[in-house]
Amino acid sequence: MLNLKGPSDKKSKNIIGIIQSCLILVLVILIIFMMIQISWLQGTARVINYAGLVRGATQREVKLEITENRNEELMKYLDDILSGLRYQDGHYELVKLYDKEYQEKLKIQSDYWEKLKTEIEAVRSVGYENTDIVNMSEIYFKMADETVFAAEKYSEKIATKIRTIEILSAFDMLCLVILVIVQTLMAMKMAVKNKLLEHRAYTDAHTGLPNKSACKELLGNKEIISEPTACIMFDLNNLKTVNDTMGHSAGDQLILNFARLLRNVIPEKDFVGRYGGDEFMAVIYHTSQTEVEEILKCLCLEKDRLNNREDKMLIDYAYGWALSTNDGKYTIQTLLDKADSYMYENKKLCKRYKRISEVEFF
Repeated sequence: MLNLKGPSDKKSKNIIGIIQSCLILVLVILIIFMMIQISWLQGTARVINYAGLVRGATQREVKLEITENRNEELMKYLDDILSGLRYQDGHYELVKLYDKEYQEKLKIQSDYWEKLKTEIEAVRSVGYENTDIVNMSEIYFKMADETVFAAEKYSEKIATKIRTIEILSAFDMLCLVILVIVQTLMAMKMAVKNKLLEHRAYTDAHTGLPNKSACKELLGNKEIISEPTACIMFDLNNLKTVNDTMGHSAGDQLILNFARLLRNVIPEKDFVGRYGGDEFMAVIYHTSQTEVEEILKCLCLEKDRLNNREDKMLIDYAYGWALSTNDGKYTIQTLLDKADSYMYENKKLCKRYKRISEVEFF
């Protein structure tokens, strides 16, 4: 199989590979960053939930104190949540929001909670009518509301980041898909190009038959022939005479005519190739002596039919053939060698017969 990649093809492939690696790396980073942001968003949602609980629970605590129903557990509950929001301690698993506005609002709220607790103690001592508990409760509610709002804004920022990362990831994956498509198209183009080049490399330009390289590749198969197979070697007898008397273009036409004769008569399933200048070979698969003899007979009849035309370029050839036996000793090469030997004997006989004919004629 030929693989004829030019320098530009290799350079393009390397550049695409580098871009693809970079895109994959960027995609991995984006996915990791998005997972971190999602984790933060989940933590932020928990903070918003508990910040909202503080807002409502504080109002309930104030109402209970006004009605002289103390609830120390609720007070401790509020202390724990605020401490968890500020310092991430306690058992609520609250995370820290890295937002300046939120942290400022939370600090103000926490500081005011201490004042509100002092006012609650005063309510317990002198009654709520003699304190500013109601007004301070309203102020604290607004502070808690601002803290929740700041946390929600921070959550929206994270959500925006996640959406942006999703868009970038989608764009990155789209680029990767495009690169894969480009690589696939390049590979298909290269495969077609290689197939065309391989066809040219193994095809005789003049006759269209497999050339000597293709014949050599077939002969390079060292496997022992298991099925009855025949090899036939052909040699054009009068090519030199035609070249000398009528020119090389006429000789080329004679070669082409003989190639067409072989390909038209020998079955399509079997191999026919141009082995050399005036030498051709055929491999007949799954055959028998009777079939080979029938093919050679058809070749002779078709040759005579063509030679009966008013054409001075008469086709004349010598041939030799060999059929594999069941003793398991033959490869394509050894079978062809045997056929080649028979062909040269046949060629000598043809030359001897021609000389005798010429002597008798004179």
